[in-house]
Amino acid sequence: MTLNLAGRELSRIGLGTNRLTNTQANRAFIQSAVAAGVPLIDTAHSYTGGESEETIGAALPGVEGSFVVATKGGIGGPGRGRPEVLRAEIEQSFERLRTERITLYYLHRVDPETPIEESLGAIKEYQDQGRVEHVGISEVTIEQIERARRVLPIAAVQNYYNITERKYDAEVDYCTAEGIVFVPFFPLRAEGPRAVRDVAAKHRVTPQQVLLAWLLRRSPAMLPIPGTLSLEHLRENLAAESIQLTDAEYRSLS
Repeated sequence: MTLNLAGRELSRIGLGTNRLTNTQANRAFIQSAVAAGVPLIDTAHSYTGGESEETIGAALPGVEGSFVVATKGGIGGPGRGRPEVLRAEIEQSFERLRTERITLYYLHRVDPETPIEESLGAIKEYQDQGRVEHVGISEVTIEQIERARRVLPIAAVQNYYNITERKYDAEVDYCTAEGIVFVPFFPLRAEGPRAVRDVAAKHRVTPQQVLLAWLLRRSPAMLPIPGTLSLEHLRENLAAESIQLTDAEYRSLS
């Protein structure tokens, strides 16, 4: 099963890169991830002091292809969502990613000192210029999503969500109904119920794969981005998409 993100039909398990540093091994890893079929590479201006974006830019010059590279800006404390701050970070992201166009750009956090409308207005300037294709927001409520959608279309929402962290259940349901892709970060930061191990043994897969399979079953709009620096773990994560949970298994996990 696929979903539509940024005008592309994508498979449903991506790659988080919040620990990615700019080494030869990691550049090769990113190239191998794309070759393995990863549909979405998620980074941010703040990750590893900018090295995550730099690594992706060096590994995938122009960052164009059948995959999506998404980045984010506007995190780090009050005032980081001011338009002038966001403009500076967006320009740095273009430079680090070695591209003239970013497919998906998120407002990384809503700034308590800056209305979300003002922050998104700065990003919309780049969208109007054709330099940012699609826009997302992160760690937001339904009310904030609706405010954002009055400024510009929202393609994706990225919130902290997994089998035990269910604070954003209502936001998952909202995004599902509205056709917005929901990107849960830290999808594997969960022990999960005992049933996780039982289901994993039955399917002869790892508990981590079951956690991902549960997310995919939770909503057709779901696109988890587990982070890894291991090609073996990446392939394991991608394989979780083929796990078909029964109704009874899903209920026991939920």
